[in-house]
Amino acid sequence: MNQMSDDLLLEAYMKARELGLNAEFISLIEKELKRRSLYPKAYI
Repeated sequence: MNQMSDDLLLEAYMKARELGLNAEFISLIEKELKRRSLYPKAYI
């Protein structure tokens, strides 16, 4: 995930939640969001 831009990571996270994708996948994205100090509204 280090190669993804912040915008793309946020978009992927929002879409994954919207589509109800696997909780483990969403958790991985959330960990990366935290590592980057990014907090989308749906995550807070």
